[in-house]
Amino acid sequence: MKKGFYTIMSAQFFSSLADNALLVAAIELLRHAQAPAWQIPALTPMFALFYVVLAPFVGAFADAVPKGRVMFVSNSIKVVGCLMMLFGGHPLLAYAVVGLGAAAYSPAKYGILTELLPPSQLVKANGWIEGLTIASVILGIVLGGQLVGPKLSPVLLGFDLPGFDTGVDTAPEAAIAVMVGIYILAAVFNLYIPRTDATLQPLAGNPLTLLRDFTDCNARLWRDKLGQISLATTTVFWGFGGNLRIIVFPWAAAALGYTTTQASNLAGVVSVGVAAGAVWASARMRLDKATGVIPLGIAMGLLTIGLNGIRDIWVAVPFLLLLGAAGGYLVVPMNALLQHRGHNLMGAGRSIAVQNFNEQACILAIGAFYTGLTKLGFSAFIAIAALGTVVAGTMLVIRQWHQRNLVEHRDEVERLLAIARSDKH
Repeated sequence: MKKGFYTIMSAQFFSSLADNALLVAAIELLRHAQAPAWQIPALTPMFALFYVVLAPFVGAFADAVPKGRVMFVSNSIKVVGCLMMLFGGHPLLAYAVVGLGAAAYSPAKYGILTELLPPSQLVKANGWIEGLTIASVILGIVLGGQLVGPKLSPVLLGFDLPGFDTGVDTAPEAAIAVMVGIYILAAVFNLYIPRTDATLQPLAGNPLTLLRDFTDCNARLWRDKLGQISLATTTVFWGFGGNLRIIVFPWAAAALGYTTTQASNLAGVVSVGVAAGAVWASARMRLDKATGVIPLGIAMGLLTIGLNGIRDIWVAVPFLLLLGAAGGYLVVPMNALLQHRGHNLMGAGRSIAVQNFNEQACILAIGAFYTGLTKLGFSAFIAIAALGTVVAGTMLVIRQWHQRNLVEHRDEVERLLAIARSDKH
C-alpha cells in the first residue's frame, strides 16, 4: 500500500472514533440537563439530516476539490459542532452540525481510494476502511462511556488552565472537550494526505442539474430487479442499525438499571456481533446467493422485540451478540450485491451517493418514528416492540417482493444473477 493510504486510514479512524464517542457524551449531556426523554433518540435523525439534504451535492463537491482538503474542512465542521455543544448550543442542533461534517466527509474518504490506489488493491483497501470503521465504532462508544464515567471524568475535570476559566464543569462537557482534540488530530492527518493526479471536476453551475442527475441515478437503481432488493435491504439494515446504538441506552436503563457508561459497553457488544457476522459472511457467501440472507432481516426485527423479555446481563450479552451477528451476516452480501449493480448501472461514485441517501433517509425516518413514540409517552419497551415489528414486517415485504420478481421477471433476474456469478471485481 502507498504511504498516503495509511495517512487516510489514520484520519478516518480518529474521525469515526470521535463521532461515536461524541454520541455517548451527547446522551449524557442531555440526561445531565434533564432534557425530555424524546431528545435522546432524536440525536440519530439529527445526525442523518444533512446526509439526506445534501446527498445530491456532496459527491460533486468532493470531486471538485482535492479530497484531502475536503476531509480537512469536514473535520473542521465537526470541531465547530463540538464547540457549539460545549459552550451552550442545544445538543441536537450541535450534533446536526457534526452530521454536516460527516456528510461531506463520506464521499471524499471513499473517492480518494480510487484516485490513490490501483484497481487490484481496492478490495483490500475497502476491507481496511470497513474494518477500521467497525473498530472505531466499538472503541468510540466504549471510550465515550468511560469518559463520562466515575473513574475518568474526575481526572478530566481536575485539569485547569492557569488564569483561564474553560467553563467545563461537568463530566459530559469534559468528554466533549476531549472529542474536540481528537477531531483536531484527525484534521492534522488530513493535511498530510497527498494530492493525487486525478483531474478535478468543476461543480455544475446550476444545482438543479446535479439534482436531476442524482434523481435519475436513484430511480435507475430502484428499477433494477436486483438493485431494488439489495438497496431496500441495506436501507432497512442501516436505518435500524443506526438507531440501535441509541436504543440500547434507554433499554439498558429500563431493563437493567444501567448508567450511560454501563450501557455504552452493551452498545459495543452489538458492534462486536456485527463484526463477527460480517467476517463469517465474507468467508461463506457468494454474490449470486446474496438474496438468500433476507430472512435474517426478519429475524433481526423479532430479536429486537425479544429484548423486552431480558432482565439479566448474562442473557443480554449473548443475545445482543446474536442480534449484531444476524445484521452483519445480512448486510455484507447484500451490500456487495448493491455495489455490483450500482457499478454496472451508473458507476461507483454515484452509486455510493444514492446508497448513502437512502440509508440515511431510513435512519432519519426510523429515528423520527422512535422519537415520536417516546415523545408521546410510550415506555422504552413499547417503543422497542413497535420498532422490531416494523423492521420484521418491512423485511417480510422485501422477501415477498423478491419472490414476486422471481416469478414475474424470472428471465431478467436470472440474467442479472448470471452477471453476478461472472463478476471478477
